[in-house]
Order: sequence, then structure tokens, then C-alpha cells
Amino acid sequence: MSAETTAPQPDPEKWLEYNRANWDERVPIHVDGRFYDLDSFAAGRETLEPFELAEVGDVRGKHLLHLQSHIGTETLGWARHGAAVTGLDFSAPAMEAAAKLAERIGVTDSRWVTSNLYDAAEALGGEQFDVVYTGKGALCWLPDIERWARVAASMVKPGGFLYVSEFHPFGNTLDDEAGRTVAYDYFDRSPQVWDEPGTYADFEARTQQNVSVEFYHGIGEIVSALIGAGLRLEFLHEFDMTLFSRFRTLERRDEVYRLPEGQPRVPLMFSLRASKPAAGETPKL
Repeated sequence: MSAETTAPQPDPEKWLEYNRANWDERVPIHVDGRFYDLDSFAAGRETLEPFELAEVGDVRGKHLLHLQSHIGTETLGWARHGAAVTGLDFSAPAMEAAAKLAERIGVTDSRWVTSNLYDAAEALGGEQFDVVYTGKGALCWLPDIERWARVAASMVKPGGFLYVSEFHPFGNTLDDEAGRTVAYDYFDRSPQVWDEPGTYADFEARTQQNVSVEFYHGIGEIVSALIGAGLRLEFLHEFDMTLFSRFRTLERRDEVYRLPEGQPRVPLMFSLRASKPAAGETPKL
């Protein structure tokens, strides 16, 4: 009688290997699927949220770096508003897809750099930018938030700023189905290892590279990391809406998803802007 064998459990220390393989495989699914809808984007659809456009402001003539840019829809959204854009992502297939998308819509002032986030400064040769942007669903893939803050801050020009638009970490505490009760520990910082087929863009997609590792960071940790990296927090905004139907009870209203009317509201997204003092400027207390 043969002894039972069990498959080895994923090692969270291999987060970069797992996550890169996972995202590489999903690039063609995202390029061809309805979630990103590249045809409507090519036809002019806006990919940036109204609050992002308002909070970042006029980017005409500015150099903007998008960290963890995936296939470039948001990066190129900023290009359409006048920025000279650089997209950076650890997935080479994503950067290839972004370059093709830029060519398709006629954006010539863009470049695409394949690099792990933590190696971004070296990959860009120490270049600095007027705006460093990171968009929805990025920070959960990074284990060390203080190192992220140092890298991001190092690429902000004096007088420039970092802008973060993200899903709120409080959302990770809510029960997965209804989003009505707190079911998970907000302060749990253990790696979250998933082994699930498909993708948020197509839950039924057939995939093989299904292991991923996520890391949750609290608002206080994110803000403190940025301040510790030498940036000055200008604002932190919280929103009672999200951009995808994460919980069964969410209702689509005003082009976003919200909890039902009459149910207590909780923060589901946040944004922040943190600036680097210009040369010779006295930091404000």
C-alpha cells in the first residue's frame, strides 16, 4: 500500500516568482477580454476616475511614471491628458501589450520598462518625475511597504508628488459574500497565499499559473512609510465606493459600486497625494 503524498504548499518567500507567472499568464486574457475592453478604450473611453483627474490636476507637459502599470490603460489615459508617460511593470508580456496599445492609439511619447518595483529606480537610471502614480490594486502585491515608499519617493522630482489611488485596506476585513460584517483581522500582516484559477477580469478563464501571494498594509503604515521616506502628505481621502463588484450586495450606482442604501457605509477606496519639497523650500510642519 503506497503512502499518501501531498503536494508541497506554496512558499510565500517565492512571492515574486509566483506573482510574475500569474500575471504573465493573465495578460492575453486581459488584452482580449471585455473587462479592459481595449476596443472602447481605443475609441476614446476614459480610464481614469473623476476624482483622480481632479486630485492630480493638469498633467500637460509633465513627465509621469506609472508604477505597476499592467497593460497600460491607465498610463495611456494620462498620456491622453497631455503627460509624457513611462509605464513600469514586472511582467514583460504586460509591457509588450502596453507598447502595442500605445501604437494602436497613436501615443508616441511613451515608454515601457520591465522591472520589479523594488528595482525601479535602478531600471530607470535614477530618473525623477513630476508625478509618480500608482493605481488600483497595486500595493497588495508588495511585501515591504517601507521599501516601496523609499523607492517611489526617490523617483519624485523636488517640487513633484506621488499620487496613490487604491482599494481601502478596511475592505479586506469584510466577509467575502455580503460585505456586511467584519470577518478578518485588520492587523493581520501574514502573507495571503491563494491558489485559484481565473482572474478578476474573467472568473471562468482557464489558467495554470494559479498561485499568488498578497500582503495587506494598513492606512497608518502606508502614510507613515511615505512620511518616513521624506514626502509631505498633502491629503488622504476615503471613499464609500469601489470599482468592481467585490461583494454580492454591492449595487452599481453612478458608474461605481456601493453598499445598499440604508446600510452603514465603510471606506472601500482611498487616495493620497504626497509631495517632495522643492529645492530650497522649507518643509512645512
